[in-house]
Amino acid sequence: MTEALLGFLAIFALALLRVPLAFAMGLVGVAGIGLTRGWLPAIASAAQVVHETGFAYTLSVIPLFVLMGNFVARAGLAHELFHAAYTLIGHRRGGLAHATIVACAGFGAICGSSIATAATMSKVAYPSMKRLGYSDSLSTGVIAAGGTLGIMIPPSTIMVIYGIVTETHIGKLFAAGVLPGLLTAVLLMAAVVVVTSRDPQHAPAGETFTWAQRLEALRGIWGVLVLVVVVLGGIYGGVFTATEGAGIGASGAFFFALGRRTLTWKVLASILVESARTTAMLFTLLIAATIFANFVNFTSMPMQLTQTITSIGLSPIMIVAAMMVIYVILGTVMEELTMVLLTIPLFFPIVTQLGFDPVWFGVLIVMVIQIGLISPPVGMNLFVLNTLLPRVGLATIFRGVGPYVLVQIITLGILLAVPQISLWLPSMMK
Repeated sequence: MTEALLGFLAIFALALLRVPLAFAMGLVGVAGIGLTRGWLPAIASAAQVVHETGFAYTLSVIPLFVLMGNFVARAGLAHELFHAAYTLIGHRRGGLAHATIVACAGFGAICGSSIATAATMSKVAYPSMKRLGYSDSLSTGVIAAGGTLGIMIPPSTIMVIYGIVTETHIGKLFAAGVLPGLLTAVLLMAAVVVVTSRDPQHAPAGETFTWAQRLEALRGIWGVLVLVVVVLGGIYGGVFTATEGAGIGASGAFFFALGRRTLTWKVLASILVESARTTAMLFTLLIAATIFANFVNFTSMPMQLTQTITSIGLSPIMIVAAMMVIYVILGTVMEELTMVLLTIPLFFPIVTQLGFDPVWFGVLIVMVIQIGLISPPVGMNLFVLNTLLPRVGLATIFRGVGPYVLVQIITLGILLAVPQISLWLPSMMK
């Protein structure tokens, strides 16, 4: 157990020296195996991880879903999603904020990335809210929080990575994220109602549209509905695997963007390069985390930690609740994906030994990542908005996101107390 603890300390020390965490985990993993098992086994183990990760068929789902999201973003569907939501509910007080959350949920169903959802909506929704006189704190808070829906509502790259690392069924993880994602969206909209009722000046009412205009706007989002129904419906129905669904989704998004004449050779090259960069980043993190996990598994730490925690006398659900508290605290000071990959080797064996469903735990993991993405001081969505909206101060964004951090913590508590919200749809799958 001492070796593993020294490994974690070494990673944090390298992180303080500004070494990227992926490289820190990989270096510590190789060094740890080398010092405890020998350098030849360490090098062989690292080489095997790189080879198996690079040639794993199931991992092809990651670049395909990333590619699908990039094609959809360039096709302009985010604008149409927002416009359709705005025509339906924009006339109410805070209607643009509600429309932003609905659009984030819709875009998340075809994107799979929180950061991409927040970045896209900052370009689509913020100008409209600014024009109508919405406060910057409300606007940025809603966009940052709504952006987190991109990793809960399937397809989700985080769920794919969790499923691969823990060998959990990816299709069931996707099904498990649907109801929690919708619950989060509803509670975020409830928070908007509370915020705007306490200070109506934050969000004046928008214009009212006729039903003819609303139907016309809804017709513009048929591409989103087709992609979601075909890809997710096929996966849930057992027609094809998650990897095959990702391929169909990427192909469909390509032809949709092509049909809308938004693709040029320059745009296509940009999409492919952007997708390759995102994939390379995710694969690097995954490889490094696997190497470090191998080192931790070589030590006695997972077994000893499991024995220690189970001997404390806490009920199993309280043990998982304590894990969630640790994750929420870590999420305020660490990058979320790295945090999860770093801790999964420790926590996952405990959860499975306690008899909990790994699919349910995966949903909880995604929920704490959502909280981390909007928690000051290092929430990634907050810095994305600060970069894309330089005229809005970081303090304003921090202030605006506060109510929605609280809402997501409440949502985490609900999912922890009522596992069936996450497990009902997966139980219906073939």
